[in-house]
Amino acid sequence: MNTSMIPSKFLSHPEDIGVVAVGFSGGQCKPGVDAAPSALIESGLLDSLRDELNYKLHGDDQVHLYTDLVPAEDPDYRKMKNPKAVSAVTERIAEQVYSHSREGRLVLTLGGDHSIAIGTIAGSAKATRERLGREIAVIWVDAHADINTPETSDSGNVHGMPVAFLTGLAKDDKPEYFGWLKDEHRLSVRKLVYIGLRDVDAGEKKILRDNGIKAFSMFDIDRHGIGRVVEMALAHIGDDTPIHLSFDVDALDPMWAPSTGTPVRGGLTLREGDYICESVHQTGNLVAVDLVEVNPSLAPELDHGAHETVRAGCSLVRCALGETLL
Repeated sequence: MNTSMIPSKFLSHPEDIGVVAVGFSGGQCKPGVDAAPSALIESGLLDSLRDELNYKLHGDDQVHLYTDLVPAEDPDYRKMKNPKAVSAVTERIAEQVYSHSREGRLVLTLGGDHSIAIGTIAGSAKATRERLGREIAVIWVDAHADINTPETSDSGNVHGMPVAFLTGLAKDDKPEYFGWLKDEHRLSVRKLVYIGLRDVDAGEKKILRDNGIKAFSMFDIDRHGIGRVVEMALAHIGDDTPIHLSFDVDALDPMWAPSTGTPVRGGLTLREGDYICESVHQTGNLVAVDLVEVNPSLAPELDHGAHETVRAGCSLVRCALGETLL
């Protein structure tokens, strides 16, 4: 029996966690983020979930690299870089997450860049619709909105587009270019809320405004405090909705998480990040967690940047899964 005192509303096996370790970096251009799951596991994260929080872990400790899905040639399509690889890998991830979620267990995905959320959210959305007849809500904690369409993106990196594909704001008919995403995989913009935004492209700002998407920037956190912002975010999605928490470590200020691909100063403290995770856990509504964009290669080992970022990532996951201060 796990140590959490919070009863789960939507998990039939709350003591079980399905682990998906995703060593994939193809949604962006900086190597190293594929090594994050191994670093998190080697730091003892899964051991602590098993031995200290008393969860039963499913899946395996093997990190999936998906090299069998990466084509020899993958030219740009609609300005997207590596589109076939990202589409094929996220489709496989969706299947992996779905296989755990349909059993009524919480799914923990360790990434990998944030493009993998196309797969994780698609998988949990489909399973939750089938198992409970409900839509999921997504709390997206990030410095970036990741809601560019291929046409609004300046970089062409798909890790800046997952929310657009998940909400149907970006679509394609071809299966090899995310055409495998169907209505059963999708997320309603009404059930999406952002926390921590501070580096949002002009095209993304227009998308957020035009679609009435609830978003709390660092300005809102400075103005109201993290406690009130989390209250408002949870009130927006409602208390009767399963929650998928997708946490990009770059939501934290680089002081706390320097080893990430697109760091932006002026972010969350580690304590604020932990508080978000603790608060989502306390709702009893959590059904899935992603932790993404830890890149151990991007901070010099000399200044312990990679070590501190991995430690921060582990803290976020443990708080989301019920670790408490008292």
